[in-house]
Amino acid sequence: MTDRRRGLLELSGVHASYGRISVLHGVDLSVGAGEIVALLGPNGAGKSTTLNIAAGLHPADRGEVRVGGRALTGADPVELARRGVCLIPEGRGVFPNLTVRENLWMMTCAGVDRATVEEIAYTRFPRLAERRRQAAGTLSGGEQQMLALARGLAADPAVLLIDELSMGLAPLVVAELYGLVVEIARSGVAVLVVEQFASTVLEICDLAAVMVNGRIERVDAPGDDLLADLSALYLGSAT
Repeated sequence: MTDRRRGLLELSGVHASYGRISVLHGVDLSVGAGEIVALLGPNGAGKSTTLNIAAGLHPADRGEVRVGGRALTGADPVELARRGVCLIPEGRGVFPNLTVRENLWMMTCAGVDRATVEEIAYTRFPRLAERRRQAAGTLSGGEQQMLALARGLAADPAVLLIDELSMGLAPLVVAELYGLVVEIARSGVAVLVVEQFASTVLEICDLAAVMVNGRIERVDAPGDDLLADLSALYLGSAT
């Protein structure tokens, strides 16, 4: 299915491969400002590859990536970051031996001073302020994910790409984090989130795109029929 909506982030006819193995086969996807789109499907469908192409971490063989209507196909991650694209990768990606503050200070490379970075982070995530001098590796899994989100938001992104937010976390923590994602979207950020376990993200997303074998097969509002289709696709892991 082709998604023909205009969005802040747009992928059109994107093909990608790893060596001789084709992974994406003409992906069309659009995410508007203030919108949460969940990219769902079984393992190996090409979801993380789609995020990596949008973030400039993997090249597209064919097709186009646009941000704010500007063609940025083939742009490197630094250029895309400057254009407002932020990726929160699978596994959180915090520096465990650095304090919370020092992790946040890494974002000064985006041209934001330390005080501003901390103000943005602690306003959105007050719990991090309480732990600002604590080593990131001693935080709980949920707090580490908050830190990863806070670090990304410090650059004031227009597009937020999130890969497997729920990985390794308790359901209550996941619900809290997705509540924060909703707040982020309400501020006007376009959010594209890859999630293996669909039930929680379907409660907060505006649209869900179902990916199978490197193709978007369906883009629809969340509902029972969509959840049933997902359950059939990957044997109950959507529930």
